[in-house]
Amino acid sequence: MTPPIISPLFLYIEIIILDAHYSKLEQDGLLLIQGPDSLNFLQGQTTCDTSKIDGEHALLGAYCNPQGRMCCDFLLVGIGEDQFALRMRKDIISSSAAVFGKYIIFSKATLNSDNSEWHVFAFWGKDVREALSTIVPTMPVAKLAAVTEDSYTLVQIDEAGSQYECYINVNAPADIVEKFHAIAPRAQEEHWHALQIKAGIGRIENNTSEAFIPQMLNYDITGHVNFKKGCYTGQEVVARMHYRGKPKRRAYVASLPGAEITDAGTALFSGESAQSVGNIVNSAHDASGKTMVLIVSTVPGIENGLHLGGPNGQQLEVGQLPYSIEKD
Repeated sequence: MTPPIISPLFLYIEIIILDAHYSKLEQDGLLLIQGPDSLNFLQGQTTCDTSKIDGEHALLGAYCNPQGRMCCDFLLVGIGEDQFALRMRKDIISSSAAVFGKYIIFSKATLNSDNSEWHVFAFWGKDVREALSTIVPTMPVAKLAAVTEDSYTLVQIDEAGSQYECYINVNAPADIVEKFHAIAPRAQEEHWHALQIKAGIGRIENNTSEAFIPQMLNYDITGHVNFKKGCYTGQEVVARMHYRGKPKRRAYVASLPGAEITDAGTALFSGESAQSVGNIVNSAHDASGKTMVLIVSTVPGIENGLHLGGPNGQQLEVGQLPYSIEKD
């Protein structure tokens, strides 16, 4: 029997209806650290418990100054033997390396802020796991699970398995992106960042470095802070707030329909008061064109309505976080 002829149009339609997207993350980069003391060094400096990381697991964390204000946030992943990467915003890599560098001289570890040999990509969508599994031999199996090969590290970002980040070495023959491009369209980077905002995950940018304590970005809830590990820089302030205090400001998801991207750190106001009640943390357009913003605000500010840049500025529409902060 003659096999049926599959028209190019049919194949084209199959590609278009696939709910899977990818983008190169130009705003993100890797701060590299290597050496036998790498994890011990990070254990004494950051909010996460690095004893829990290995080649199959990534960790969320942050580095605080002695006052408990965050210099950077990161996703920590292993990229080789005694080699690790802290994924963060590119605009804070140099300043973060300078802060870490004050203390790493006492460890058998070295930092490298030149991340030109690594590219950061995001993959997302309802069908993305199925699409990626046709390209890579092994897939992560849970949130923050990781798979590391010679040329890349792939990390599952969410519980549902619909969001992934991949760190690819440009000197290795990794063709993940080329193969994925053959079956799914490239999307705008800000659509990925909008997804993270909707997930209630705040990111430190240059304008907000050393502006927030972890609880302001809900990091005590999102897994960025381990309260059972030993001491680290800023730990006393962070722990005191957790056990004895209550943060006056928390992170919330909001939107500005049709608005332009808003700079991180922009002040928020409520009512007629000239005193700021919060700030923009991150801002990005989603696939519908709506401007999604993650904000830090007081509870009265949320209840009375928030305005951008001044009491008469554009009003934000506050949405729902995908997790609860009612315990506070």
